Parts: sequence; C-alpha cells; structure tokens
Amino acid sequence: MRRFLIAGNWKMNKTVPETRSFFEQLKPLLEPKLTSELLVCPPFTALTEAFHSNNGQIALGAQNVYPKASGAYTGEIAPSMLAEWVSYVIVGHSERRTLLNESDAFINEKIHALLQAEMKPILCVGESLEERKQDRAFEVIANELKAGLKDVSANSMLNVTIAYEPIWAIGTGETATPEIAQAVHAFIRNWLQENFDATTAAQVRILYGGSLKSSNAKDLLSQPDIDGGLIGGASLKPEDFIAIARIADTISK
Repeated sequence: MRRFLIAGNWKMNKTVPETRSFFEQLKPLLEPKLTSELLVCPPFTALTEAFHSNNGQIALGAQNVYPKASGAYTGEIAPSMLAEWVSYVIVGHSERRTLLNESDAFINEKIHALLQAEMKPILCVGESLEERKQDRAFEVIANELKAGLKDVSANSMLNVTIAYEPIWAIGTGETATPEIAQAVHAFIRNWLQENFDATTAAQVRILYGGSLKSSNAKDLLSQPDIDGGLIGGASLKPEDFIAIARIADTISK
C-alpha cells in the first residue's frame, strides 16, 4: 500500500510573517488527524520559520539544492545545510529546466547528493505542449527518467518520489484529464518495473503535478497509479491545501 503524499510547492511565495500565519491557520485544520502524508516546500528564506511554526506536524521540503558539500558556489545551498530543516527536496522542476537550463545530468547529480545525505528527492518529469502534440510525451518522460535516475540503485530508489508535471498544465488552469494522467503514471510505473524491479515499482510514489485542486482531486487521486499531488497555487491557502488532503483520505488504494 502506498500512502498518499500531498505536497505543496510554494515556489517564490510567502515571506517569513506570511509563513508563520500559514502554519497558525493550518494547525486547527489538521484535526481530525489525516492519514495522508502532508508536505510543504517553502522558499529557502522561510524554511527556519516553517520548521519552528510547524513543530513537526507535517513534513517539510526544499525547492532546490546544489549537489556539492561546500565551496565557492555563491548563492547556492548544500544538502547538509537543508538536512536540519527538511526531509524532501524537489529536483528537476520544469521551471528550473526551462528558465534556468538545468540539464538531466545536473539533476542526476542532485539526486545522488541528496541520497548520500539521506534525504528524499522528488524528481519532476513531464512534457511540453508541443511535445504532447507531437505524440512524444512518453519518449520525453522516459529520457528524463533514464538520465535523472542514472546509477540509482533499487534500494535507493525507495527513497525517491516521482512527480509527473505536464508543463502545459502548470499554472495555466489546464489539467490533464484523469485518463491522460493515469496513462502517464502507468507508463512511469512500468518503466520503473522494467529498469528496477516489480517490488520497487510497486512502492515508489508517483505524484500528479498539473493544476491539482479540490475540484478535480477526487477524479485524479482515484486513479490507480496516482499517489498524491505536487501542488502549486492550491497549496498557498491552508484551507485549500487541507481540502485536497481530506479528499485523498476518502480514497483507499
């Protein structure tokens, strides 16, 4: 059984006071206790406040990492600098791939650095609108998985989460239909079985990350291979975020 993971990616949003307010509003919404795992990924500047305001109620993650232990890397953050505050780190998000030209090889370095630091990477993969129109979605995703997970062992893979984020559905209000999303998630799980083994494929969680919100959460999360969501805008308001988690709790895998 794979436990749902409802993950919020705040992106470049929320100051320290706004982070404190978020967790103050979140606290009463956590009762009754949820069975789904909750994760919030604030910006670096808000991680310390999130850690103290959260008080261990939910998991915390970072939105990025640099794959070196230390050194002359101005503006970057090493895994060891994050380990005190977070357990998860997002890598390979489409915004970093497209806006900052991050390569699959660089993303693979990050995954290995995080696994060595005993942290949990969330590897994002997904196709653009043009690639989908060209019927290349599976090809693109397979290439990103192959390169991003190069030299990762089956044992280490159990600490990796995959997030499918159709680039054409991020921040656009567009959402893949449940059928489209399930087809891609099933493809990813089959790829994991072929490239690792059946046990690993059955245990790795695969999240949907394209404009997931309370109005479409039930249809998407009911799909057999969708194990949660990597949520952007809907994670910025505690009530919206928890509403998705409550919907997940009504669905049994």
